[in-house]
Amino acid sequence: MPPTRTDNTQVATMVAAKANDWPRFLRAFRDSAQALTGPWADLFGPLRAGAVDGLVVVGQIGQSLDGRIATESGHSHYINGAAGLEHLHRLRALVDAVVVGVGTAVADDPQLTVRRCEGPHPARVVLDPKGRLGANAKVFVNDGVRRLLVTAEGTRCALPGDVEAVTLPAIGGRIAPHDILAALAERGMRRVLIEGGADTVSCFLAAGCLDRLHVMVAPVILGSGRAGIILPPVERADQALRAPMRSFRLGDEVLFDCDLSAQRVPAGRAKIST
Repeated sequence: MPPTRTDNTQVATMVAAKANDWPRFLRAFRDSAQALTGPWADLFGPLRAGAVDGLVVVGQIGQSLDGRIATESGHSHYINGAAGLEHLHRLRALVDAVVVGVGTAVADDPQLTVRRCEGPHPARVVLDPKGRLGANAKVFVNDGVRRLLVTAEGTRCALPGDVEAVTLPAIGGRIAPHDILAALAERGMRRVLIEGGADTVSCFLAAGCLDRLHVMVAPVILGSGRAGIILPPVERADQALRAPMRSFRLGDEVLFDCDLSAQRVPAGRAKIST
């Protein structure tokens, strides 16, 4: 197992002190001809370009110290504090599309916009194989950003007319993550954030469809509640998924950045995307 690297806490101090550098970094990040410098480069540099098929797919989970993303009743606003939420919004600003499952869209009715930092809103994508989401969901608000609903072939959905419907084959009520990524790549989206919920992130992780996994851990112990990552069981600890990992102190929270590129599976036809 590669060694875990814990970055000096001065990195987080620099990030907080130089928040005004964010707009400049954001412009450089999206211009491949520019070198990335400054306090943001180490943290976000790995998301700039993919090595497998031209895509970069990052999953994110915000959780408590004991691995919970919500209480048993489903309450989760907010386990993570300001630093964790700001990090999430910076991720949104860097990607072309942000993806959530229909369970999250129904339960939380999220906006999925960039509000806690400067940056463009990403395209909003909801995975809804059975057509559960109503047309009045906040993700469908017409604010000039592309909005897509990914659903199973043959499903009837009540969508606003300006929302793009992407129909894909489903097996057992689930659409394969590599098919979803291929469909997004065909539509010009090559940096993708899988934001939630736990089932959706876990599904992409289990399918080998994540390049990175960002786990933001808050100094909170819930004791019980919904787990952040749910994978098929293993018999022995030495069978567990192990990956190179870096950690960053952001305020009173800790971000674990897991490099999953070694297990990443090419996403269907994504390799031919532009």
